[in-house]
Amino acid sequence: MRVGLVAGEASGDVLGAGLIRAIRQTVPDAVFEGVAGPAMVAAGCERWEDCEALAVMGLVEPLREIPRLLRLRRSLIGRWRQDPPDVFVGIDAPDFNLGLEKALKHSGIPTVHYVSPSVWAWRRGRIRKIKKSVDTVLCILPFEKTLYDEHGVNAVFVGHPKADSAPAVVATTTVRRELGIDAREVVAVLPGSRGSEVRRLGPIFAAAAAQLGRERDDLSFVTPAATPKLRALIEQQLDDAGVRDRFTLLDGQSQQAMSAADVVLLASGTAVLEAALLRKPTVAAYKLAWLTYVIVKHLRLLKVEHVTLPNQLTAEPLVPELLQHDATPEALAESVRALLDDPERRQSISSKFAKLREDLALGADRCAADAVLGVAQP
Repeated sequence: MRVGLVAGEASGDVLGAGLIRAIRQTVPDAVFEGVAGPAMVAAGCERWEDCEALAVMGLVEPLREIPRLLRLRRSLIGRWRQDPPDVFVGIDAPDFNLGLEKALKHSGIPTVHYVSPSVWAWRRGRIRKIKKSVDTVLCILPFEKTLYDEHGVNAVFVGHPKADSAPAVVATTTVRRELGIDAREVVAVLPGSRGSEVRRLGPIFAAAAAQLGRERDDLSFVTPAATPKLRALIEQQLDDAGVRDRFTLLDGQSQQAMSAADVVLLASGTAVLEAALLRKPTVAAYKLAWLTYVIVKHLRLLKVEHVTLPNQLTAEPLVPELLQHDATPEALAESVRALLDDPERRQSISSKFAKLREDLALGADRCAADAVLGVAQP
């Protein structure tokens, strides 16, 4: 059996690697090929192009990449039409993969899209395109399947892979000792994994940390830097704010950073769910590029009340969301302070996040593999 794969960015690479390993448990001689990252290659995928080729973000920023991406998509369509796989799986990257999936499906190749686009949040009209493009959507959030069922799209809720990998017990004291952190209170600060995020949010987060540090003598901060280049940028921002000596900087190790914390302050995105799955009370902030923000606001593209996933998955919003102009050092410091000063509230949030983890931990790799094998041609 041959499986075509296109994964977008590092997160898609991890999902693809888990899918490959799970399929191989049932079909040991299965062959995998396509756009992959290092994890998928290590799992046994033949890489035609690196998944970082699809790592573009925003509404306006990717425009200059369109010609290159269209050439890549045409190349993949031609190659797979000439030698069709038994099934194609597009992993995330919907702006790239849906067009590819539509062309392959019309050529008779069964298609699966793994990780639903955020149609529940914005551009809901994409459901029509998804219906034309894929045979099955693999959903990692429970409410997504309900939405697809309403529109006659075959969808399977496979659970969330990050819930599967989240530890059942978070040994906060042990992690602090391993990281050399000796403080009564610890706040993990994650200003993002992309340079644009860190440049927009890093100075604001550093200023909030400075304000909190002036108020609390026994408070320490820990920050994971996604890359050496971002570490240098973060170090400069902390120096500028005069708080470098209060921070423990890590190379990667975001899970360890959050595990060590009483409260997490981070850039809104996938990391918010990761913090929730570690049962950590969290404050989220975000600032879009100015032009992207204007487009989103004035065209009313965002259709949800809350932007973070935990707040969409729990009965009450548990994560304070400070977005765009509301993301000030004073507001961030106040939200973090409120959680530090209220241990009962922190415990209540942790308990509700523990239930969320149970609901999402279904064994996503295995569930996704079973769904893909069910779609594949015999």
